[in-house]
Amino acid sequence: MLAELKERVYRENIALVKNGLVVLTWGNVSAIDRKRNLVVIKPSGVDYETMTADDMTVVDLDGNVVQGGNRPSSDTPTHLYLYKTFSNIGGIVHTHSAYATTWAQSGRAIPAYGTTHADFAFGDIPVTRALTDDEINGEYELNTGKVIAETFSELDYAAVPAVLVKNHGPFVWGDSPEKAVQNAVTLEEVAKMAALTESIGGKDNRVGRTLLKKHYDRKHGASAYYGQPRK
Repeated sequence: MLAELKERVYRENIALVKNGLVVLTWGNVSAIDRKRNLVVIKPSGVDYETMTADDMTVVDLDGNVVQGGNRPSSDTPTHLYLYKTFSNIGGIVHTHSAYATTWAQSGRAIPAYGTTHADFAFGDIPVTRALTDDEINGEYELNTGKVIAETFSELDYAAVPAVLVKNHGPFVWGDSPEKAVQNAVTLEEVAKMAALTESIGGKDNRVGRTLLKKHYDRKHGASAYYGQPRK
């Protein structure tokens, strides 16, 4: 069942390691088959060095294991809630990458300081509010998904494909697991650049709205002209 998607999810989990976004087992990639309403996700706590595509776990949108002998990632309820809420995404990544997590732990959105950021997202990368004690002591992972969705109640999740969960870390998405990982790599670089910008006194030098829009539009949407045309 879903052999091709399991292989893709496995490869993208390994890509997190290759790109330096995870240490130990601190991260996960998932993908959804929208026709079947099934999600493939990394198993909980399995070492990347020994993990195979066959270890990937398949769950339905209620979190029931449909295939696989491993317990799915503990973050599965967060992933599932986002798939239900953000109807056009096809892959999700969660990491504890150093720079993005540092912003999350600081409780600050990542400001848009330049065109590198604008190529990635149309505006700041938001940070969620803190979860309440009741939310933490209740269905914690599900409530994490809910607080992310709450953060995007007035934001376009396609134009800003990432969020920082306060005191926790980043969740990133895309239209496929491959794009979600690419976005996670980009987020970490943007987070690093923003931190370095502030470290040398550039906190007041945000990118202007016109330049932000120009760089975002040339890579995204109907009028995009960056790269080669699709055949």
